[in-house]
Amino acid sequence: MILVAAWVVTPASVSAADPFAELDLIRPSRPTAAPQFTVPGLTADRIALRDLRGRVVFLNFWATWCPPCKQEMPSMERLYRRYKDRGFTVLAVSIDTADAATVARFVKSLSLTFPIGLDPKMDVANRYTVRALPSSFLLDRNGYTVAVAMGPREWDGTAARAVIEGLLK
Repeated sequence: MILVAAWVVTPASVSAADPFAELDLIRPSRPTAAPQFTVPGLTADRIALRDLRGRVVFLNFWATWCPPCKQEMPSMERLYRRYKDRGFTVLAVSIDTADAATVARFVKSLSLTFPIGLDPKMDVANRYTVRALPSSFLLDRNGYTVAVAMGPREWDGTAARAVIEGLLK
């Protein structure tokens, strides 16, 4: 089965009233079910998206060799720490083809504490049609994609907090 979603790009001119637009997020015309997956975890045997149902999920695809990924990771960590006890999680899926030790060194160097998944063959990234790094997908508590970001963002600013707080309500 092929799922087709229509995406609406909101013009930046409405950014003052719309935190999604301020972050330049792509929003589907209606929420679409996020593809389910299970990946090996860096510190866990496996991470299954279905196990995160009931939480707002910030799903991020990245690589250790990607400078913009490294740029946004500290703000993702701050966002995670701020909301992790309120039903929010970050799941960062590395597409590195190098061994897990390379990913582990990168994660340690940035003191990241959110869950890290491994997708070296890009099976999951391809299911999400990732074409740029970093790429982030915001999923609501029911597992629906409500926004997509291609490229880095400052994830702990006022607009990002407003988006996450809105999804947590």
